Amino acid sequence: MRLANVGGRVTVVVGDGYVDVERASSGRFSRDPQAVFGDWPGFRLWADSVVEGSAVQETSLGVLAADLDAPVPAPRQVFAIALNYADHVREAAYSVPESPGVFTKFPSCLAGPNAAVVLPTGTVDWEAELVVVIGERCEKVSEAAAWSRVAGLMVGQDLSERRLQMAGPAPQFSLGKSFPGFGPTGPVLVTPDEFDHPNDLEIGCRLEAGEILQKSRTSNLIFSVPELIARLSAVCPLLPGDLIFTGTPAGVGGTRVPPKFLTAGDVLVSWVEGIGTLRNPMVAVDNPFSRAGVQG
Repeated sequence: MRLANVGGRVTVVVGDGYVDVERASSGRFSRDPQAVFGDWPGFRLWADSVVEGSAVQETSLGVLAADLDAPVPAPRQVFAIALNYADHVREAAYSVPESPGVFTKFPSCLAGPNAAVVLPTGTVDWEAELVVVIGERCEKVSEAAAWSRVAGLMVGQDLSERRLQMAGPAPQFSLGKSFPGFGPTGPVLVTPDEFDHPNDLEIGCRLEAGEILQKSRTSNLIFSVPELIARLSAVCPLLPGDLIFTGTPAGVGGTRVPPKFLTAGDVLVSWVEGIGTLRNPMVAVDNPFSRAGVQG
């Protein structure tokens, strides 16, 4: 199953079109994309019947790119993992971690798959990521059971303002990665059963002009999706609709010589095999952060 957020309404993607959940369920399920996680097992049963019944497609998704928003727009918790690909660990000159490095991206940074991103400084970097969406509460869940608690997967970008991220006596990972628009996700949520091998998907990003910036496979994760869920849920409950940004492969701009960062006019294209593509234009405007000591 594939879910999309079309103009703030949760929809089931069927072929080249979609079914509006609130209308098709006669109000059983809300229009709110976040609300479906309140009864994810029940929603899955209903949604599978819609797909199997080939319900009437209401419109074509091909003309609705501007209306697509973040499939999971308001999670209660967002977990993000640092240094989770060995090649990225090497380029950043760190040692391979023995346990996941965890931070958060504040939910207000989340944006849609085609949203324009305002560049607050000249030191904004890209990080293509696989994003996991939790479907059922996870507390002390084993690796073997972890995939059964996953609602779906999305493409994500962990955009990062590198100077603020590393400023101060302790790194400001969460703050430097949470400017408005710094968490594009989508273009749809795809349930795990849609993949032959959900642990091995191509991932990458490029500039629309053609330069490939990152390209890898999620099988290269140091801590796999099931291991991340097991380790995180051993500490705190993972709640329905929570997100896990699972880490980025090598190729980020800040470790290059000389460093390379996003500039106004760039269009960042990010993908994960079997899910789809984000297309985020970069724009620049004057804002208070340029006067707060983080100007690039």
